[in-house]
Order: sequence, then structure tokens, then C-alpha cells
Amino acid sequence: MDILITVLTLIVCLLLIIVVLIQNPKGGLAANFTSTNQVMGVRKTADFLEKATWTLGSVLLVLSILSAVVTGSGKVEETQGSELDEKLENVVIPTQGAPVMTPDQQQTPAEGQPEEQ
Repeated sequence: MDILITVLTLIVCLLLIIVVLIQNPKGGLAANFTSTNQVMGVRKTADFLEKATWTLGSVLLVLSILSAVVTGSGKVEETQGSELDEKLENVVIPTQGAPVMTPDQQQTPAEGQPEEQ
């Protein structure tokens, strides 16, 4: 099902790119103030391309939502014995105010003093 939705999404994207590239630019702000001398056939083509753009955009939106629903909630499944999990368990979080020391900066106990454990 995931592959079908992905393939349909790619097809819709390609069709949307083609339809948008076929359209003529509207001419910006000045286009509203000039008269248009288009033949009826050209106007109907522009209407068709505009409707096709809106339709393909809507289909792309629906396919995107459907893809999110089908693939799941986006939660990552837990893996047992992960190396990252083991490293995270061994991390020491320093308390506020205590200096953070790297292993190189830590002092070894002086001779004759018992080690604290």
C-alpha cells in the first residue's frame, strides 16, 4: 500500500509540474488593467489548465495525508540492545553548580589516602 501511494504521488507531482509549466504567465499586476483579445479557444484552454492545477494540487494533498495515515504515527520502534541506548544509560548528568570534568581532568587519589567508593 505504501508503494502504491508513493507511485501515485510521484505521478501526480510530475503531472502538476507539466501543467504548471504549460500555463502562460498572467503578466503581473498590469495584466488586470489591459484588455484581453483572446480567442474563445485559448480562454477555454487556460480554464482547463487552471482547473487541472487545482485538481492535481488537491489530489496531492489527499495523497500526502493518506500516506501519513498509512505509514503510521511516526514513532520509532525500540530496538533491544542498541549501542546508543547503552551509551545513553551510562551518561552522567552533572548537577547545577558542580564543575564538569573530563576524564583527563579528574584527579587520582593521593598515595596513602583510601579511595572513596
